[in-house]
Amino acid sequence: MKKYIGVILFFCGSLLITACDDDDKNPGNPVMNVQTSFGNAHMGDSLAFAIDVEDASVPLSTVKAQLFFNEEKVSETVIRTKTNGTYSGKIHVPYYANIPNGKASLKLVLQNINFTITEEAYDLSVSRPDYPYLTFVSEKGEYRMERTEAYNYAVTDVFPQKIKGYIKTPVLDENGNVLNFGWNNDAIKEGSTETIPFSNTAGGEYTITFNTFDYSASPFIIAYAVNGEVMQRVDDNNYTIDVALKQGDKVTVEGFEGFESWWIDPSYFNVNESGELHFVPIDGNYRITANTALNYLILEALNGKDLATLQADGTGAVWIIGDGIGNPSVSTNAVGWDTSKAICMAPIGDKKYSVVLEGGKTIKTDEINFKFFHQKDWGGEFKNETLSSESDLIFVGDGTNGRDPGNLGIVEGKSLESGVFYIFTVDLSKGNDKGILSVSRK
Repeated sequence: MKKYIGVILFFCGSLLITACDDDDKNPGNPVMNVQTSFGNAHMGDSLAFAIDVEDASVPLSTVKAQLFFNEEKVSETVIRTKTNGTYSGKIHVPYYANIPNGKASLKLVLQNINFTITEEAYDLSVSRPDYPYLTFVSEKGEYRMERTEAYNYAVTDVFPQKIKGYIKTPVLDENGNVLNFGWNNDAIKEGSTETIPFSNTAGGEYTITFNTFDYSASPFIIAYAVNGEVMQRVDDNNYTIDVALKQGDKVTVEGFEGFESWWIDPSYFNVNESGELHFVPIDGNYRITANTALNYLILEALNGKDLATLQADGTGAVWIIGDGIGNPSVSTNAVGWDTSKAICMAPIGDKKYSVVLEGGKTIKTDEINFKFFHQKDWGGEFKNETLSSESDLIFVGDGTNGRDPGNLGIVEGKSLESGVFYIFTVDLSKGNDKGILSVSRK
């Protein structure tokens, strides 16, 4: 009896395998009936569609909507089709800069589980929407940008010199979306709400513009300049330039609103009664960074295109890192042990380097703990074996006198005076291992 049961089971199994093979060989016949009429669309739209789908013999898999610009697929929507029936969805029509109005191809592709497909294609006229207005969204509020001509928009109002914001569109119709234009990699980009750093030569009434075709916009200050050379933007608060300067040269800085009230580093500039800046250090190449958040200029000596370092012969640069010192003030921007804030001492010639500090402003009057370094980073540094002090006010730490080796301190029982300028000078004329620190009143 067991023998007959085995034969019957084998026979049934063979029938099942044969049936499966037959299903696999059946391609099926996916059929779709599109319920939506296609003709026109705007860039930035979400184009709705509805499709009746069926396959009488093989289960369906997916229906895809694909959009092509010049044979390049730019958008796709995939819907799982578990059963025969009606399916709906939306496909996004991309919005790009500098793309003219034209024809696109919309393909609808229905596929069953045996990879048999049915496809329909439609020509679609795609145009860039010409909005009646835009909205500039800033930290100061929202401003309506009126259409001035095709794709061009403008708003005139009283703005500060610098104002940041992004631009958004209205919704034109049932397929439309709100589009945002913001800042991305130093350019305006669709789909971003990162704020665009508009800036004018001065605060007051001026006009902000934007073009939705090529994304051109204004105003952006390009007039931040030193000696007539345009500074490069580092970020929203910093602009920089590398320049060759000579001792005694007049240095002109242009484009910054209220520059006459900026803090000017007395280590690098003398300011005359007319407000003119004259360069103090020796001739050389320097990097000037304008910090518009704290309103001051940062000066750093260069060797070629790189920040200068102390050379074996005593030339180059000496840097300050540590506590109790900071520009434009120790209260607003203390250096501390953050090497990115290291202060470059002014090279004054004969292998001497100086920094002019104001008691109570750029240097604390009661406690300091900074030291001198060979570079704007960790590495070579001056310790008590390589630096001695001639001052009766400032001492060099040796590890046993209240300061680590090379760190500076104020002599016990003494203090600096508020409002008094002190010149700290490091003299390396006798060698980098025989540095002498002197401190004098300016």
